[in-house]
Amino acid sequence: MKRLLTLLICATLTFNIYGSTKERVLTSPNGLIEVIINTDNQLTYRVLHDTQLMIDNSPISIRLSDGTIYGDGDKVKKVTRRDVDNIVECNFYKKSKIVEKYNELSLKFKEFTLIFRAYDSGVAYRFISHSKVPFEVIEEVATFNFPENSKGYIPYVNARKYAPDKSQYYTSFESQYSYTLLSDWQKGRLSITPLMVEAKGGKKINITEADLLNYPGMFLIGESGSSTLKGEFAPYPDKSKQGGHNMLQDEVYSRKQYIAKCNPEEIFPWRVIAISSEDVEMADNDLVYLLASPQEDESDFSWVKPGKVAWDWWNDWNLYGVDFKAGINNDTYKYYIDFASKEGIEYVILDEGWAVNKKADLFQVVPEIDLEELVKYATERNVGLILWAGYIAFDREMERVCKHYSEMGIKGFKVDFMDRDDQVMVDFHHRAAKMAAKHKMMIDFHGTYKPTGLHRKYPNVINYEGVFGLEQMKWSDSSIDQVTYDVTVPYIRMMAGPMDYTQGAMKNATRRNYRPVNSEAMSQGTRCRQLAQYVIFESPLNMLCDSPSNYLNERESLDYISSIPTVWEETVAIDGKVGEYIIMARRSGDEWYIGGMTNWDARDIKIDLSFLPSGSYQIELFKDGVNAERAARDYKREIFNINSSDQLDIHLASGGGFAAKISIAK
Repeated sequence: MKRLLTLLICATLTFNIYGSTKERVLTSPNGLIEVIINTDNQLTYRVLHDTQLMIDNSPISIRLSDGTIYGDGDKVKKVTRRDVDNIVECNFYKKSKIVEKYNELSLKFKEFTLIFRAYDSGVAYRFISHSKVPFEVIEEVATFNFPENSKGYIPYVNARKYAPDKSQYYTSFESQYSYTLLSDWQKGRLSITPLMVEAKGGKKINITEADLLNYPGMFLIGESGSSTLKGEFAPYPDKSKQGGHNMLQDEVYSRKQYIAKCNPEEIFPWRVIAISSEDVEMADNDLVYLLASPQEDESDFSWVKPGKVAWDWWNDWNLYGVDFKAGINNDTYKYYIDFASKEGIEYVILDEGWAVNKKADLFQVVPEIDLEELVKYATERNVGLILWAGYIAFDREMERVCKHYSEMGIKGFKVDFMDRDDQVMVDFHHRAAKMAAKHKMMIDFHGTYKPTGLHRKYPNVINYEGVFGLEQMKWSDSSIDQVTYDVTVPYIRMMAGPMDYTQGAMKNATRRNYRPVNSEAMSQGTRCRQLAQYVIFESPLNMLCDSPSNYLNERESLDYISSIPTVWEETVAIDGKVGEYIIMARRSGDEWYIGGMTNWDARDIKIDLSFLPSGSYQIELFKDGVNAERAARDYKREIFNINSSDQLDIHLASGGGFAAKISIAK
């Protein structure tokens, strides 16, 4: 009788906590995250972390053009659970391997399957269709119902005012963050993702997606007076024509009534809810990579070579102390190649201007450039060349372009000005990655949406923009606060994957001294901040944005930048707070690199070195100079011995940073 009473009490408690016998519970391996999925009439889910409500009951569903709705009154036919504990080997990532550990709940319905996964670092769900014929998706309901008074870091869409269809779907995905209550959402404005929400107690939640291959990307939209966010998806393009920047874009004039055309048994993208107790955990979150489709077993990407790139466009081809006219010509690029070769920089990029303007034809090369001669010259000096390409020009003759330039010896393309993430454009990214891989070429996607893991399936996708990068300092007035952005973006956008921020400015400005100079641009913040970004920002193909002439006048900074790796075996998120400061460490071989940045507030920091293996080390430290708050280029370089049991005490100037290389003591 006593045992029966106990069972009845337990059953009652289960019913009271979860509200319905049709609720199923999934917990993370460490037991802290709990997802409760309700299948009674309408599919909903809610998420708790250490019993604290993160997301309240939130409906999810998919509506098809034939009236079918996945998630409306469906009955569960089969429930499957599994636990996974695995090691994932990584290509060209911020670590060489990841512990993949999660619990999974699969709910099979008549017409679809819904899968939830709970990791220690977050939750994800996806739909899988059972349809045996092609179909269209009219609407997806993806809801994130946060508690009242939740605040968020919202990257509102910077919509192009000249978008032909008058929509916000035509955007460069380069947005700064507005820190505000979700209930104060600006009416009608979309946000790109990832988007961060702040929970009580300082916990953080990032909303994004993974494994986006044949579907439109997810925007978010809120409503004034509410803390609920909903997914919004660009409808399928109907009519479009060539236009935009230098006639290199496909501009949409009208759209269909559906958002996606799907294949039989379509597998939909993962909706990702990353959760962290400490801010800095989000800067080292692996969920997007883990949820992405893996590289195909038979594929070989050993030919992909990450590295650094001497870049021409940001510094406006400005060279001095030379005996030729600098610009888009062979003499200038030979100088860049010589510079890269001497300094151990793996690549030189030919950015916009090498192909005839406004022709959208990558076979029409300007007469000042002899590409075959440049490839031969670069190859002899162990430097690879990368070509910039506008979207229309690349897509129009993709296979011919890749075959021709691969055979010539070009190592990859930086493809730019997609500026959409509807299904057509998402499919382009997939096709471009596959075609480039076929011809052993790397791809750096610019003018594009955030990463969703395509670089795991195709490791030749070596970088992405989708970031409010240093290029903005060429034209932005002093109202733009790039310094605060720099210590915000690692916690949000970078959680999705690598970002081509294009750091390395040698002209550095304090807050009051900054001004936009397009042809001789400067950065906001100190010199050491620029050095730190090579450690903090994940970027397997990493630009040196400034002029070789400027670097050669800054030998110590150049030596540090040119020697730093771009992929890593280990990453440690040491300390930080979103919007205030960040400190990261990364390892390559036996060497460790540490970088730190602050916002406009000067601060003194202590760095615990216990992440180092026990032993003695030599450190090369670049720190803000005593006058860095007056002259942002001021820095001090020190070399001294340390022990893994030591602490580093470092002062960061306003807008400042530090960078260090740690080697085993000889």
